[in-house]
Amino acid sequence: MANIWDEFDKAIDTEGLAKDTEEAAENGGRREVPHDTYEISIQKLELVKSKSKGDPMVTCWMKVLEGEYKGSLIFMNQVITQGFQVHIVNEFLRSLCAEMENPPEIRFKTFAQYGGLLMDIAEAIDNNFEYSVRYYDNKGYNAFEIVDVYPLED
Repeated sequence: MANIWDEFDKAIDTEGLAKDTEEAAENGGRREVPHDTYEISIQKLELVKSKSKGDPMVTCWMKVLEGEYKGSLIFMNQVITQGFQVHIVNEFLRSLCAEMENPPEIRFKTFAQYGGLLMDIAEAIDNNFEYSVRYYDNKGYNAFEIVDVYPLED
C-alpha cells in the first residue's frame, strides 16, 4: 500500500526540488534570478540603512509574476549619499509613477521627506500597478529599467 510520501514523490518533481534546494543554499536561501526582462509587482519600497556602513539606502523588492522564476524576488538596493545615486532612484520612481493620474513630485529635499515620498509611492502603487522591468548588468552593477506599466483594473 502506497503511503502519502509516495504520492508526493509522484506528484512533485523531486529532482528539480533537490536542485532548487542546493541552489538556494549556495545563494543564501534565495534563488538567483538572472538578468532579463520580467513582469513584476513591487513588494517593498522604502528608505533603510545599508547593512555594511549604515548609509541611507533605497530598497525595492520586485516579485516575478510569470515564467520560470515566478515567485522569486529581485532586489534593488541603491545607497543615496551622492547626487548621481539619488538621480538613479528618482528616474526609477518616475517610471513607477508614469501611469498615475496625479503622480507625486519626485524630488529629494531631506531624508525624512524622501522616506515619506517612498512610502506614499509604495502605497499608491500597491495592488494598482504591475510592471515589466529590464534587469541588467551596468558596468558590474545590477541596473533596473521599467519598460512597461500595467494599471490593474478595479
